Amino acid sequence: MIRGVHHLAVSTPDLDRFVDHYRRWFGFERCGEGAWEQGNERVDTMVGLKDSAARYQMLRLGNLYIEAFEYASPRGTAVRPRMCDHGLIHLCLYCDDVFAEYERLTALGMAFNGPPGGSAATRATYGRDCDGNVVELLQIVDEGCGFGFDRAKALEPSA
Repeated sequence: MIRGVHHLAVSTPDLDRFVDHYRRWFGFERCGEGAWEQGNERVDTMVGLKDSAARYQMLRLGNLYIEAFEYASPRGTAVRPRMCDHGLIHLCLYCDDVFAEYERLTALGMAFNGPPGGSAATRATYGRDCDGNVVELLQIVDEGCGFGFDRAKALEPSA
């Protein structure tokens, strides 16, 4: 039985910089790390690459884990999808006060498309992290809207 989402993964050209930004900007904490060298056939098969080598860091914020990879082989290229492009297009982080986070992160150097705005149920803004990945900051002002932050915890299966 699938019980929920455990983590998302991102590839970065500079793991140390990425981890530093996600810790300082968003409050993630380190919770695991590892690496593999070329010649690991099991990992090559799993990731669908030949002669791969990488190191990784697992980060956690609340119930979200991010697994960040820096590949030494093969080297990747930067991808900057637009919101309309197919595939995964952004990470959304929940905020208690999206306006305060927008100001704090702007001061730290995060670039945003514009200030937060929204509807009766939400306030949000979109910006880019240190690698150009789109990060949404979301504040839900109407918890009865059907997808409130606390609703996911109430729906978790009992252990």
